[in-house]
Amino acid sequence: MEAWLDFARGPLFAFTFGIMLAGLCRQVALQIYFLSVNKGRRLKEVPWMTMVRDSLSWVIPIRHIEPGTKIFSIASFLMHIGLIIVPLFLLDHVVRWERFLGLNLPAIGKGVADILTLLTIACSLLLLAYRTFRARHRMVSGPMDYFLLMLLLLPFVSGYLAAHPAINPAPWDVMMLTHILSAEALFIMVPASKLAHVVLFFFDRISAVHWQLRPGAGDKVAEALFGEEAKI
Repeated sequence: MEAWLDFARGPLFAFTFGIMLAGLCRQVALQIYFLSVNKGRRLKEVPWMTMVRDSLSWVIPIRHIEPGTKIFSIASFLMHIGLIIVPLFLLDHVVRWERFLGLNLPAIGKGVADILTLLTIACSLLLLAYRTFRARHRMVSGPMDYFLLMLLLLPFVSGYLAAHPAINPAPWDVMMLTHILSAEALFIMVPASKLAHVVLFFFDRISAVHWQLRPGAGDKVAEALFGEEAKI
């Protein structure tokens, strides 16, 4: 088992992390290509500063919460905090980032990491319950949404159990291998799924660019939908 752990911590970690970085770079490059080639000169007419301010307002999206979605939105926001802070700033992870990337990040204490991990698990389960039992959320949820939530949960649950032997139902090395392999599965899934919004967040917000229509395009869309007499 020790050999499996060494392989997962070393070559497999480097390989899957490299796939994630390459995939995310590809996603960003495609977005930039789409904007520069397909939009061209019309990009000069875009209110960039307004879009930047709007994008920043989504970092703490209080004013964007829709009626009836307050609990869901708060749970999603808190889950994202845990998803960012724990993987980056847990002491064991900081050592790994320094080894592979040369990054010397500050580390959070074990108590803080435990609280954030449990918070992330609780919020993920709440989101899963909303998608399962609330019709409004179930209608817009596909199999991939459930799969990604479960995949996000697995590294946190297995990591917490591995760090707390008193409540760990499995041998430590088995739980730690589960933790590492599930995290590496996430690395592969990030650029190939909606999790890519980790780098596409700004592009997702610039609807003023993506939905910028040519003059007269609105009338053509209305005609296609409602007949020749339709105008907007």
